[in-house]
Amino acid sequence: MDFRDSPAEAEFRARLRTWLAGVAGTFPTSGDAYWARAGEWHRALYEAGFFGLSWPAEFGGHALPPVYDVILDEELAAAGAPARPSLGYLVVGLGRHASPELQQRFLPGMIDGSQRWCQGFSEPGAGSDLASLRTTAVRDGDDYVIHGHKIWTSYSDVADWCLLLARTDPDAPRHRGISGFIVPMKQPGIEQRPLTMISGVTKEFGQVLFDGARVPAAQMVGAPGDGWRLAMTVVGHEREPSTLGFAARYAKTVRQLQSRVDGPQPPELAWAAVETEMLRLHVRRRLSEQLDGVTHGPDGSLDKLLMTWVEQSVGHAALAVAGTGDEEMLGHYLYSRAQSVMGGTSQIQKNIIAQRILDLGA
Repeated sequence: MDFRDSPAEAEFRARLRTWLAGVAGTFPTSGDAYWARAGEWHRALYEAGFFGLSWPAEFGGHALPPVYDVILDEELAAAGAPARPSLGYLVVGLGRHASPELQQRFLPGMIDGSQRWCQGFSEPGAGSDLASLRTTAVRDGDDYVIHGHKIWTSYSDVADWCLLLARTDPDAPRHRGISGFIVPMKQPGIEQRPLTMISGVTKEFGQVLFDGARVPAAQMVGAPGDGWRLAMTVVGHEREPSTLGFAARYAKTVRQLQSRVDGPQPPELAWAAVETEMLRLHVRRRLSEQLDGVTHGPDGSLDKLLMTWVEQSVGHAALAVAGTGDEEMLGHYLYSRAQSVMGGTSQIQKNIIAQRILDLGA
């Protein structure tokens, strides 16, 4: 495979590097400081023409091939800039399942950063097993009334809107009684409870309690009972590394650790280098498939499992080389522990691979 840039891609990369040289160091990349300015970073990228690269032009994107997103991720990592805001799964979810009216109303503000979003899927008793969710939405005239409890909800405290899953038909089979909604977050009946992570971050995640919050029936995404299809689109996209910038960031961390070692590398660092290169090539293969029009279903679970292994290998290497006295590297290790839970546990991914890819049955 030829990974070299085309002339147009090379021009884009050079223009991006020039812009990043002037702004990268002005935005924090981790901790509460990053989350406090994440919306500002989103808008800065968009206004400079470097966000929404592969998304539809009719909603404010640039309609470029997905290779441009990969170039963006690589250059952000190389410049020490914050990661690209992670909204692709929401854009894809609404793009495939929302009505044209809802798409036109909500996607432009999502893409340009003028409106903030969160995702209300996981619950205290329903994380990887989303079909067991217990949040309810009951029809009341032109609205639905929501009662329930969501958790691990990024941006929930600053979000204007939430893409929410709730049970609308308690008598239907559990996968079929779920519907999706676009819920306004600034209203009575919604309580925010922030979560402090082991790394000390307090702004990233929160719990959200819904106690009589309302959402117009017209803001249901798809038809009643279509929530499971929406959920599978969202989590399937979320689990693919080919649209995320992790591979370049893992490789940069490995290089930083290698520069600190005199003599033979510790085995944890050597293995992290191998795994990082494996993921880089895997992402390139996925990108090539995307450019050829190949779409992935349950293969996203394989991608998610690979990302988990690599991030945790890099985390172990950071701990082995830097110890606990380096705040940045300790943060890499601590955050990596969550990778086998967030976005669907590794055990659930293995079950999906066994059942839906290897056809091993239940």
